[in-house]
Amino acid sequence: MADIKEALGESTKYKKGNPLSTFSLAYDSAQNQLEPVYYWLLDFMQGDLGMKSQKITDNFTSSPGSGHFAEMGQRLTRLQEEGMKIYGLLNQTIKNVINLLYDLKEFEIRLAHYKEAKSKDEKEKEAGLLSLKQIWLDNVDMKRGRGAIHQMANEMGFTTLREAFMIANNIDDLKKMAGDEGLINEQVMRILIPRLAEFLKWQEYSEKELRKRFKIEKTYLKTQVETIKLQASWIRPYLKAAEELRQKGFDKNPALVNAFSTTMFELTLLGKRKINFEEEVKSDNFPSGLRDYKLKRDYYSCILIKMEFRGHVGQRVTQKGDYSFALGGRVDMSFDSYALNEEELELFEKELAKQDIEESFNFIENTAEESLEQLKEDIDHFLLKEDDLEKEETEKKKQDDTNPFSALFGLFKPSDKKKKEKKEIAELKEIKKDNFVEKQVREFAVKGAKTSLAVIYDIYKKSHGMASAPGGGFIN
Repeated sequence: MADIKEALGESTKYKKGNPLSTFSLAYDSAQNQLEPVYYWLLDFMQGDLGMKSQKITDNFTSSPGSGHFAEMGQRLTRLQEEGMKIYGLLNQTIKNVINLLYDLKEFEIRLAHYKEAKSKDEKEKEAGLLSLKQIWLDNVDMKRGRGAIHQMANEMGFTTLREAFMIANNIDDLKKMAGDEGLINEQVMRILIPRLAEFLKWQEYSEKELRKRFKIEKTYLKTQVETIKLQASWIRPYLKAAEELRQKGFDKNPALVNAFSTTMFELTLLGKRKINFEEEVKSDNFPSGLRDYKLKRDYYSCILIKMEFRGHVGQRVTQKGDYSFALGGRVDMSFDSYALNEEELELFEKELAKQDIEESFNFIENTAEESLEQLKEDIDHFLLKEDDLEKEETEKKKQDDTNPFSALFGLFKPSDKKKKEKKEIAELKEIKKDNFVEKQVREFAVKGAKTSLAVIYDIYKKSHGMASAPGGGFIN
């Protein structure tokens, strides 16, 4: 419990983080198991003592020569394999999103040419048509081979063919160039009339198809983004379970011999009960003059129970005829009491979080979030664009509302400004000292923590047929 006690020492100045009272208990039995011990303490803490419980430590390890080690290793491997399968799917989906974004950007550029071609501005319209004609020449007409406009202009001497096609926007333009202006002859005109008609049809049909595909791929992009989030939620349980099955916590422990069939467990429970200041004042546990006093922070009576189990693994036959593991060995328990306020508990949890198991697979869990964050601007551009336009129109309507009664009633509406957020405690020095009333409340929490610890220790011993203090036990 060295790490936990160190975290408590860095979370409170009261008693320098040392426990208010301490008890210890150890017993060895060939049929002793940790599971009933743990659940007895958990149920008593939650039920009889009325405390909220929290599991802080959950470590185990087995010697390499034990059957328990082999079984846990198989489960761990299975979880890792399933997790990496989903991780592979997650990576593939992210690649699909990237490809979709590139396609949508190309579609958007192409659709911008169609929009410009319909513009009322002559220069913008001309630029749009020239861009579309160039695309048609390069991608559609080029498939004719030697009959393509590019090939005929370069190889067959039709030098004016390409320029005339780029200038003319309809059949009348071609007739003008062939008649009054004399820029093209009849032969060139006979080639350009069907080509220009084909281009105009292509312009109409291709725009419709491109817009359809643009909408379809936007919908598909939304589906893929949601799939990434779904796959990230799928992978988390596998990786979390795999990390929890990883053996840890007993490095270089002399009791763990490779060839022996030994298993070791470490569990720590934290129980806390809030001091209801208002109810305690009504019960005359505090002076009646404090009835209207409001505590700025809550105080808690806390107990910390650590269990260490060292057992040998054997086999037993179940009622079905199957074999299962049977554990027997020694359990060491330590009971400590503390009195902490909510800021100290918050800091204590932060200190514990630094060593939390989730940190070891954070990089996997955050892959989806980080990937989407890098692509956020592009995704928002395509998926939120229509929603933003609708919101802007709604806001404009609200701003245009000139009804004097609406404006008057708006003065009495509650403000949308966010309330000032509570400052987070990062270091022990940021926690203020207890004032006079808080000192009294903490002392009351101290008394409650000591009493609760003595009760759970005393009742556990008596309920398991162990020698205990007579009468009121350890409470007095």
